[in-house]
Amino acid sequence: MSTDPQTPTTQLLVQANVAHSLKVESRDGDQVGSVYALMVHKGSGRTTHAVLSLGGFLGMGKSFYPLPFELLQFDPVRDLYVVTIDRRMLEGGPSWANNAPMFDQAYADRVASYYGVGREDLSAG
Repeated sequence: MSTDPQTPTTQLLVQANVAHSLKVESRDGDQVGSVYALMVHKGSGRTTHAVLSLGGFLGMGKSFYPLPFELLQFDPVRDLYVVTIDRRMLEGGPSWANNAPMFDQAYADRVASYYGVGREDLSAG
């Protein structure tokens, strides 16, 4: 990888929006929100994060929360994801309302640190 400041860096993750939102519930069965998008590593095709959509009314006022994908469990019977952390922890985590941040290594590290999961080296794929 070039370290020339004139060479633009390529973002390693691509956002794949979910056409039909998948519901997300807590371990207790309470509705938390929905999966808005998945962050997929361009090189490996591996999903690294889910972006959850919480709150809002009629599409307005929603907030988006990136979550390491390992903190979600898929329930195929009910066709939804179960978040394995407390909702209060999720709501206090990194988020945005209008402009998504650059989802680079530094941001991925911030998300991992907040949730206490291992750092994921995005350059490794």
